[in-house]
Formats: sequence, structure tokens, C-alpha cells
Amino acid sequence: MKFATLANDTLDGHLLLVSRDQTRCLDAGAVAPSLLHALQHWDRVAPELRALYEKLNSDARSGQPFDPRACIAPLPRSPQWCDGSAFLNHANLMAQAFNTPPIPDLQTIPLMYQGASDDFLGPYADIPLPDVADGIDFEGEFGVIVDSMPMACTPEQALERVRLVLQLNDWSLRALGPREMRSGFGFLQAKPSTSFAPLAITPDELGDAWRDGRVQLNLAVEWNGEHFGHPHGGEMNFSFGQLIAHAARTRRLSAGTIIGTGTVSNVSRDAGSACIAERRVIEIIAHGEARTGFMQFGDRIRMEARWPDGASGPFGVIEQRVVKGGSA
Repeated sequence: MKFATLANDTLDGHLLLVSRDQTRCLDAGAVAPSLLHALQHWDRVAPELRALYEKLNSDARSGQPFDPRACIAPLPRSPQWCDGSAFLNHANLMAQAFNTPPIPDLQTIPLMYQGASDDFLGPYADIPLPDVADGIDFEGEFGVIVDSMPMACTPEQALERVRLVLQLNDWSLRALGPREMRSGFGFLQAKPSTSFAPLAITPDELGDAWRDGRVQLNLAVEWNGEHFGHPHGGEMNFSFGQLIAHAARTRRLSAGTIIGTGTVSNVSRDAGSACIAERRVIEIIAHGEARTGFMQFGDRIRMEARWPDGASGPFGVIEQRVVKGGSA
């Protein structure tokens, strides 16, 4: 199934079912008013939603035209948002560029932080930020939404309770990150609201591209219309099962919790990058200095997972512009 959300007068928006070819949609509000409601009552509502979805795909006359630009984030808010760093190439590049001490247990224990989950942004929304001096950066990622998860679940149990898969942009303010990391308390100001592609999909929609607890697709990234990277999601060192189990090691997770991969990053330089910080550290390693600056107001970012043949992928597109925000 493919889900999208429209804004209404509630915090959680109004639920749509979207056809497999992403051209048509059906109002799913009679079954579940919002995606969060559907996730919290999944066993009860999923069969009826599935029946509506099959009808939408089998009858070309059913539904209405689907406009992804009208969508907000599939899940406008969530009980919890935990972002990992599952691509160790990214962490290894950072350590090499800045000659930092090795992170203890990096190969065996996932890095993860808890982000803000109360104000997710839609795929075409402008991104208001206060100051370009903060080092505005994008981070292309994949994510999953889970059902309720028991404490100390195994990775295998965790994967069984993945309900939906996502594509996202975890915005970062690089100039603010170092101080917050040194404090020992983790990110706060360095992590603005996260943006999401319009569609949240059940894992079966990925077919063979959902394998080993990973999204086996390239994430194509363009900055101001120029190709920036197309790293592959299959190179995760930790699977989604491992990431979820790590988050649930000492506590339960509520239905609707989102777990992210961290920046998609590949060992091959030919893949490019999914964030500016990674390109900058590659430049430092190669040339002794960073040559690429961070984003400016008016800059645009576009991200889209692609099928192996290069066709547009299953999540839709994130296409956003950075604008001046905050107090005058």
C-alpha cells in the first residue's frame, strides 16, 4: 500500500491511499482518519485499507488525480523519531578528515540520536532557517515506521513489525553540531525539522528492493539542478532490524515511531554523496581543504529514490527551497 497525507484542521492530517503508479488516490478517512491512527490500530484497519488499495489499482476509473505537491509529510508528527548512522563509510570519512579518535564499538553498536518529532515537513515545503552562517546542509536518508515494539526485541522480531518505509531529508546545521556533540547531551539546535517524500509505503511495494532489512535503491540527489550523488541504500552496515532493536534495547517503542538510516553513503567515490558535509571531508582528504560551501537562501534540493532502471521510484520526490526564517 501507498499512503499520503493532506493538511486539515488537525495535527495529523487526512489520510489518502495512492495508486501504485502514483497517479490516483482515494480518501481513506472512513477507515482511518490519519496515518497515525492507522498505525495505532493496524491489525484492525489494514485489511480494509488493503481492499480499498486493490480496488484503486484494479479500476482505472476509481479515485481522483493525485497531486504530490498538495501533500504534507505522510506522518506530520510521530511519537518518536530516532535517526541512526548506519553507513559507516560516512563516519569513517569524518574521522579520517579530522583525525579524530576512533568511536568506541562503532562496528558493533549503531550510533543514534533522538530528534524532534513534533513538526515534520512536507516534500515541497520551503525550509525556513535563521542564518546561513549555521552551515545549512541536507542529508538524504531512508526510514521506516514501526508498529509497537517490545523492549529488548531481536532484530528479526523488529523487522517483522516494520509497517511502512520512507524517504527523508534530515536537515542539519553543521556549524552548531560540534559544540552540541562535545557537550555530551547530543543534538538540539543543529537538527531542524525533518522533511519527508510524499509517500509512505508498505515493504512489499519495494519487491526485491526490500532485502536484508535494507532499501536496495539509489537515492538521486540534485543541488540547484546539478547532480550531487546517487548512493545506494543497500550498503548499510546495520540493517533496519538492528537499528530498531538498538532503539528498543531498554524501552518499548510506540506505534508510529520512525527510525532513520542516517546519510546514505557508499565507499565508491563514483556514487557521490547525499550530504554536503561528506563531500567537504572528501575534499579535505584529497586537497587538504574543503572547497564546497554550505547552502544559501534560495538554494534548492531535490531527492528521489530510483528503480534500478533509473525510473522514478516508489516514494515520490522531495523538492525544496531554503528560505530566511525566524524573527525579523
